[in-house]
Amino acid sequence: MSKPAAPGKPRPPRKTPAMPRAEVEPFIRALAAAYPDARSELDYSSPYTLLVAVVLSAQATDAGVNRATAGLFRAAATPAAMVALGVDGVAHHIRSIGLWQGKAKNVVELSRRLVEHHGGEVPAERAALEALPGVGRKTANVVLNVAFGQATMAVDTHIFRLGNRTGVAPGKNERAVEDALVKRIPPALLRDAHHWLILHGRYVCKARKPECWRCVAAQWCRFPDKSPPPR
Repeated sequence: MSKPAAPGKPRPPRKTPAMPRAEVEPFIRALAAAYPDARSELDYSSPYTLLVAVVLSAQATDAGVNRATAGLFRAAATPAAMVALGVDGVAHHIRSIGLWQGKAKNVVELSRRLVEHHGGEVPAERAALEALPGVGRKTANVVLNVAFGQATMAVDTHIFRLGNRTGVAPGKNERAVEDALVKRIPPALLRDAHHWLILHGRYVCKARKPECWRCVAAQWCRFPDKSPPPR
C-alpha cells in the first residue's frame, strides 16, 4: 500500500503504465489524422543543408536555427563552400543560437570530411553519418528519415517525454524509447510517426502542462493525471 502524501505537500505523480500493444496503432493513426502534412520544421534545400541544420538544432529551437541558417545557407550551401567560409565565417551567422562556437567548428569539419571522404555528398549510412563531427544517433536518424526516406525514429526531448507519459513506449533513456517505438509501431507508419510524435509533443503534450483536453489520442493515452480543460 502506498503512503499518503504528507499534509501540505503535493502528491507525487503516478507512474504511467505501458499502453497495450493493440492500442499503439490507433493511437498513432489518430496523430496521423491530426497532422496530415507533418514535416520537419527546419528549413533546408538538400541533404547537406538538412544535416547542418540538425547539427545546429541541438539545444536550440527550430525557429532560431532557421533564422541563423537563412544567411548561412545563402553564403554556403555546399560542403566545399562551407569549408571556404571557415569557422569564423560560420560563427558570424550562428551566434544567436546556443553553443555556437563548438557548432561552427563541427560544421566546418564535417563539411571538410564530406568533401575529402564522400565526394561532397551526405552518406545514407548510419555509421558514416555518426563518424562526422557533431553527429550523434539522433541527428543521423533525422537525416536518414527526412533526407533518405528510411524508417528511423529520432527521439528528442518531446518524443522521450511523450513515449513515457502516454505509455506508448516507456523507457529510461532515449535509446530505450527509440527501440520501443520501432518495435511497437507498425512498419508502414514508422517513418512518418517521427513527425507526428514530435509535433504532438511540441504543441499538445507539452512539458509543463499537457493540453489533454484537446488531444486527439487521449482515449488510448495511459497518463493517469490528465489535465482538465481551462475554465
